[in-house]
Amino acid sequence: MLGIEGYEPQWCHSGRTLAAVHRPRFARIIGQPLEGAWLMWDLDRRKWFADGPVILGFGDVNVEVTHRKFDECGISWGQVDMSMSLDGPGLTLDWRPDAHPALVAARGRRLREVNVIERIMPSHWRPRVLHAVEFLFEGSRLAIYNALDENGITDETEVDLPVGFWCRVPIA
Repeated sequence: MLGIEGYEPQWCHSGRTLAAVHRPRFARIIGQPLEGAWLMWDLDRRKWFADGPVILGFGDVNVEVTHRKFDECGISWGQVDMSMSLDGPGLTLDWRPDAHPALVAARGRRLREVNVIERIMPSHWRPRVLHAVEFLFEGSRLAIYNALDENGITDETEVDLPVGFWCRVPIA
C-alpha cells in the first residue's frame, strides 16, 4: 500500500472492533515515552503527504496509524521499514521526523491512555462513525483523525466536535 513494501494495515469501521483488535498491544506500551514520530513527506511539494501512515515510536515498537475513506482506520505494528525507498509514480516521498507541532509536543512524554473517538450520527443505519485514535500523554493529547480520506493531527485539549455528538471507546 502507498508503495510501502509489507505495509498491510487491517482496516476497521467500528471503534469497538478497532479497540478489541489492538487492546493487548496498546496495553504493553502504556507508561512508555514517545521516542519519535514520523510523517510521510512530499519532497517536491515540501509538505506532509497526509495519505501515508503516522508512525509513533515507543521503545522497540512502532505504531502506524492511518485513515482512509469516510470512516476507516488501520493500525499496524512495525510493518513500515522507513529505510526503504518510497518513490512512487509522480511522487518523491521520504520520512520526516517531528514534522508536526503536535508530534513535537508529545515527544518524550509517557503514554497514559489510548482511546478511539467515534462521532454519533443521526442515522439509524450508521449510528457511530470512527473518527480518531486519541493518545493521552502526561501533559499532552495527540489525536490522529480522519480528515476525509487522509490523516489529520491535532493536539487540541478536547475533541473538536459538539458535545453530545461524540464518544470515547477506551483501548488501553
